[in-house]
Amino acid sequence: MISLKDIWKSFGDNQVLKGISLEVERGKILVIIGPSGSGKSTLLRSINHLETIDRGEIWVDGVQVNAPLKGRKFEKHINRVRQEMGMVFQHFNLFPHMTVMENITMAPMLLKKIPREKADAQARGLLEKVDLADKMNCYPVQLSGGQKQRVAIARALAMEPKVMLFDEVTSALDPELIGEVNKVMKRLASEHMTMLIVTHEMRFAAEVADHVIFMADGVIIEEGPPEEIFSNPAHERTRRFLFEVFKS
Repeated sequence: MISLKDIWKSFGDNQVLKGISLEVERGKILVIIGPSGSGKSTLLRSINHLETIDRGEIWVDGVQVNAPLKGRKFEKHINRVRQEMGMVFQHFNLFPHMTVMENITMAPMLLKKIPREKADAQARGLLEKVDLADKMNCYPVQLSGGQKQRVAIARALAMEPKVMLFDEVTSALDPELIGEVNKVMKRLASEHMTMLIVTHEMRFAAEVADHVIFMADGVIIEEGPPEEIFSNPAHERTRRFLFEVFKS
């Protein structure tokens, strides 16, 4: 479903990604862990071209995301590609002047030309999935952080994406709200949604991941199944990181 081939990215003199290559099979969950500044979020944002890579190829479901097109042709191409990918960020990015329902239905109606009646029905189903059916007429200011994040997930799912990208979606939440967001993501995992998840929640990662990548300094240091990475990491850098995380 996802294939990254020799991805390089720098910001000025700062080389953030250094030849990253990885593959994610359809229906599998890849969790990316590592210290701050290791390039995790940049890698995720590169997949849907929120960051432009310097070198390499990004493929999603057989389509090259960073296809060698120019001008309007590339703009049309990337808009189509992005409709196949849902992305949820650390900060919720909900439209504050719109209700929960309006936040969820806007993109399907505008981009996929779905009739309002169908979009509303779909939104109600998604709100039930994220346990927020009673909040459809609320505005974001009336919601907790965990509720906002669950709305953001429902909004991404409304486009019926093939892939979901989650970038540290619980890191801005109070500890008691993290569980309710992780619960929704676990539900998606049980439905075999292809997902890439950047997270600092190691116990959650161990529960949902099919494959774990540990990144540091812009490279993949170690990767493998969660039981290997978390129980018996091979690399000293991985062991040191996990020791510090679980110690705190």
